[in-house]
Amino acid sequence: MIFTSKIIPRYVETDQMGIVHHSVYAIWYEQARTEYFNSIGIRYDEIEKSGIITPLIELNCNYKKPAYYNQEIYIKTKLIELTPATFTVEYNIYDKDEELINIGVTKLVWADAKNFKITNLKRRNFEMYKKLEQLL
Repeated sequence: MIFTSKIIPRYVETDQMGIVHHSVYAIWYEQARTEYFNSIGIRYDEIEKSGIITPLIELNCNYKKPAYYNQEIYIKTKLIELTPATFTVEYNIYDKDEELINIGVTKLVWADAKNFKITNLKRRNFEMYKKLEQLL
């Protein structure tokens, strides 16, 4: 499943030339991932209330062309890998003419909120794991 988020870059997210600063993309990835999970009925705040956190362990960002202040852009988000210990999400960012601006990939782990050790989501929350597995 691919979920599309719409973002309009704010002035604060740009440099003096009106180009979106490279550091903003990681924030957009998190926003898109949250919206993606919400769209399938899995809320991050509910995951955390269950005692599971999702630390980021890898982030890749490939810039194709600049994004600009007040430009309508779309992030197409999809789950590309799921294991009992980790999950990987891909983000493709396009302008309104569907030209590719950026490709990002994040890898996160399922961890116990109390001791920060990696946990097995399949054993800990089988229903959520199965729901995510169906997205692949």
